[in-house]
Amino acid sequence: MPILPIDTGRYGSQEIRDIFEDSTRFQRMLDVEAALAWARAEVGDIPREAAKEIIQHSSLQYVKPERIREIEKTTDHEVMALVDALAEMSGKGGIYVHLGATSADIIDTALALQMKDGLALVSQKMDKLEDVVMNLTKQYRDTLIIGRTHAQHALPMTLGLKFAVWLREISRHIERLNDCKHRVLVGKMSGAIGSMAGFGKNAVQIQTLVMRKLGLNSPEVTSQIVQRDRYAELVCLFAMIASSLDKFATEIRNLQRPEIDELSEPFQTGKQVGSSAMPQKRNPWRSESISSLAKIMRSLVPPALEGIVTWHERDLSQSASERFVIPESFILTDHILGSITRILNGLLVNEAKMLENLMRWKDPMMSESVMIALVQKGMPRQEAHRLLQQIIFSSQQSGDSFRTLLLKNDVVSKLLSSSEVDVCLDPQSYLGMSGQLVDLAVSKTMTERQARGL
Repeated sequence: MPILPIDTGRYGSQEIRDIFEDSTRFQRMLDVEAALAWARAEVGDIPREAAKEIIQHSSLQYVKPERIREIEKTTDHEVMALVDALAEMSGKGGIYVHLGATSADIIDTALALQMKDGLALVSQKMDKLEDVVMNLTKQYRDTLIIGRTHAQHALPMTLGLKFAVWLREISRHIERLNDCKHRVLVGKMSGAIGSMAGFGKNAVQIQTLVMRKLGLNSPEVTSQIVQRDRYAELVCLFAMIASSLDKFATEIRNLQRPEIDELSEPFQTGKQVGSSAMPQKRNPWRSESISSLAKIMRSLVPPALEGIVTWHERDLSQSASERFVIPESFILTDHILGSITRILNGLLVNEAKMLENLMRWKDPMMSESVMIALVQKGMPRQEAHRLLQQIIFSSQQSGDSFRTLLLKNDVVSKLLSSSEVDVCLDPQSYLGMSGQLVDLAVSKTMTERQARGL
């Protein structure tokens, strides 16, 4: 009976869960055994007929998971149970199953095959997310919104600029992901302690043939296991991706608050329920779920790093933890990528509220613009800063508008006319290079996507 929510199907797509199911893991181990038999026959180490028998029967159609588990009760060794189950189905060729190999050759190479399939799905979802955010960036290139720092109003900006920052963050993650694949998708066929002694004079050729057959990279050198810095790099990257998506989700959650009401998750009116008690609620639960699962993703980094440490040429101190860490990291990454893409695809943008919020507080928010104008008229920068801070605080205490007090101030009025003050207080006039920065971000992303064949 399922216990963990991943097992119930709550998190992760069916495709990603299928990749890491036990039956798939067994099939990948059989695929490795088949590739090994083929390679040994290619170099003349075993009869081709024997390899043919092994290859033919390296399938769950013949080697049943139940039989593997049954044998394991006796052997107390999963790989040996699989080897015995395959050997008993392979006729005379069975004597050559697993010849020269050690358990880690099969386990690590099978895991690399699973990760290869998993990364194909993750990459596909990253590409889709990038496309969605790029379209939002272009759509809202010139849409005004308040920029906030320390959760306080800062300067006017465009929503497109906010999305452009997200866009390039996603693009960097895609670059990192593609860059690490050649380090992560590595198998091994180097035998006990990594010396290749069990494969004889054709050992290097056998490893090369096996990895080429399986579509994996060959390592330069290994101990008895593939070195876990490779896996740790991937888990750390997944945690970084999750943290970025957490950041995006947190921004949406903040801007969905009723007193702000600028962005919000899609909500299926008439179907979706926000609260079982309060009918008015439109809770940003998908964004909250992303933030929640990102915590789990970050928690997987320490055991992944701990997995790098082994005694001598190998031990099993990372084996049990990896059975959690690797599948969970893929499944959770897949899930939150799907969630954020769904949110952004249906994102509700309240342009009227953004403009209302902006204009309500625009005058004090434009103080830097006024300060720059005063400096351009010859006033020292620090002096202008102190003066404007005094005027703003006086405005907040008295209730008079910032503009009114600016025009009443003798120093300001000598340097700036009322029309110049109005220009300074116009948010549209103080967007800097926002539009060009958005265009550059989109252009660079499109160039990179073209290079990736998209």
